[in-house]
Amino acid sequence: MKILVVGGGGREHAIIMKLAESKQVDALYCAPGNGGIAQFATCYPVKATDIDGMVKLAKELAVDIVFVAPDDPLVLGMVDAMEAEGFMTFGPSKAAAIIEGSKVFSKQLMKQYGIPTAGYEVFTQPDQAIAYIKAKNTYPTVIKADGLALGKGVVLAQDFAEAEAAVRSMMEDKIFGESGAQIVVEEFLTGPEVSVLCFTDGKTVRPMISSMDHKRANDGDQGLNTGGMGTVSPNPYYTEEIADVCMKTIFLPTVDAMAKEGRAFKGCLYFGLMLTPNGPKVIEYNCRFGDPETQVVLPLLETDFVDIIKAIHAGTLDQLDIQWKKGCVACVIMASGGYPKKYATGLPISGLNEKGQLDSAFVYHAGTRYENGTFLTAGGRVLGVTVAGDTLQQALDGAYAAVEQIRFEGAHYRKDIGQRALACGK
Repeated sequence: MKILVVGGGGREHAIIMKLAESKQVDALYCAPGNGGIAQFATCYPVKATDIDGMVKLAKELAVDIVFVAPDDPLVLGMVDAMEAEGFMTFGPSKAAAIIEGSKVFSKQLMKQYGIPTAGYEVFTQPDQAIAYIKAKNTYPTVIKADGLALGKGVVLAQDFAEAEAAVRSMMEDKIFGESGAQIVVEEFLTGPEVSVLCFTDGKTVRPMISSMDHKRANDGDQGLNTGGMGTVSPNPYYTEEIADVCMKTIFLPTVDAMAKEGRAFKGCLYFGLMLTPNGPKVIEYNCRFGDPETQVVLPLLETDFVDIIKAIHAGTLDQLDIQWKKGCVACVIMASGGYPKKYATGLPISGLNEKGQLDSAFVYHAGTRYENGTFLTAGGRVLGVTVAGDTLQQALDGAYAAVEQIRFEGAHYRKDIGQRALACGK
């Protein structure tokens, strides 16, 4: 089979490496890809959001499967366009991708179908939102842009001044464009956070191994929210008992609700959960594989990934027994200095072999390009240095030892990835 993966980050690199393990795959293509992905798949310079260009490329390559990985093309309806041309496509339809494309939609869905989540209000006027926050006077308070914002559209305001600034920057300054035309103001939940990615064909739900993301830029969960500075899997706070509760109260009810709304969800549905003192609650949904959660979850997948894609497409996921490997995986993100704000690009990366890899780790490339035999930085998050081990400590030790071998000017990474997970039960 020939497979085209849409996207060009660390998540797509992880997806390509897992697909490469399948005996059913003859050729892998990626658009637009990046410097590291280009060592394992043939890359084409088509933007992930260029639906017409991507359909044209899929036709020219005569691919068997199109795997749409990022949120933007899913929300724009790339899956619908590909399916209309007869391509087997992995990912939700435009109608289903709204579960991530609109925070307002997802919150109203949860309210309507009794799916546990934080209390909230929706606002279209900044002054009304600010008056509500002032009257509530409880902090931290959570402010979310309605639409897509590269994982940065959430502010945890610690006081009124921060909250007011967040509302005005989203709604008046339009720092996220039209994504901030509506906002959600939400109660702040406490407890361990868990990410659970689930395969679903619109009826059956098959959860993957749980993971823990680290969103803040700096150690001790300080600094700005980022797209994710590292991940570990499995998440030790996510016990079998909690998994059962989530299946009954969150996962199946969500998939059933989407089907009832005429928006059957097929693909990977991501559940961002908070394990509160009152039970698990949904913080957010994503309509695709998370980044960098994918980098620690897919290495543990034993079952042929292509078989899962086929079963989801055929609606026969209930007939597939998905197997997972034992062990733990850790991923440490090496980012550009200054990320998630302003940062330089085009800086040479040293320490990697000709494939952009290390013998001791798998290096998922997030923001790189390859020129004249050298890998260069080309984004905020540059590399996801990933190691599997029998224990989480082993995986973390391996990942950090590998990070020490890689150099680029201004490289920034957190030194405390996985520490909360290690503290579980102590």
